[in-house]
Amino acid sequence: MHIFQYKNIKISYTSQGKGSVVVLLHGFLENSSMWRTIVPVLAKKNRVITIDLLGHGKTENLSYIHTMEDQAAMVKAVLKYLKLRRYTIIGHSLGGYIALAFAELFPDTIKKLCLMNSTALPDSKERQRNRERAIVMVKKNVNAFVRMAIPNLFTKESRTRFNKEILVVKEAALKTSKQGIIASLEGMKIRKNRTFILQNAKFKKLFILGKKDPLLQRDDLLQQVKGTDVTVVEFSNGHMSHIENTTELTELLERFVK
Repeated sequence: MHIFQYKNIKISYTSQGKGSVVVLLHGFLENSSMWRTIVPVLAKKNRVITIDLLGHGKTENLSYIHTMEDQAAMVKAVLKYLKLRRYTIIGHSLGGYIALAFAELFPDTIKKLCLMNSTALPDSKERQRNRERAIVMVKKNVNAFVRMAIPNLFTKESRTRFNKEILVVKEAALKTSKQGIIASLEGMKIRKNRTFILQNAKFKKLFILGKKDPLLQRDDLLQQVKGTDVTVVEFSNGHMSHIENTTELTELLERFVK
């Protein structure tokens, strides 16, 4: 892990390999460790950058709300510091929201974009209310929130099959600061609709979804890329493709960044 100073806070990132640049952005309650099985494969022929997002992992909090634009600006600062100009960005869930914000702010820097178990749509009113309830719960008992939230990312079948892996995810999530969790919930709640990027951007786009994703509606996901040049790949399980479909995902990403 390396540390980069940004607006008086510490940003944690890793850099491995040489070649075309691939930037991996983790999801909510995760950190760079979620990519541990994928980085070694991609780093054989690419320079792979992972970044702990604001308020996650070893990266500190910037403010009470971490908007998608705040996160994207931080990611850009790290890449500028490393003197990297063009890159493939792969974002999981929250990381996908940030990747889309990045694509809007810095479109000329992107070679390829992959949304993994993510969406370009904003939160619905119901989803926003759920975020507000989650914030209340986090303020009362952050451990209880994490222990409830993580299993809900998996299908019922996967909760049994990947019990050990879920414990590891929980352990990583519990290292996320209370303020980091709240700041991300606030930021996700107000994020904008960015389906226009999927529809209009000229760079190559890949959309990875889980058919049984408990958080995202399959029909909504498919509708937002209907009639576009976005490549869609569906896996058989839920929201955590890097755990539930590790082999297929790794092979797919390896081909995508080639």
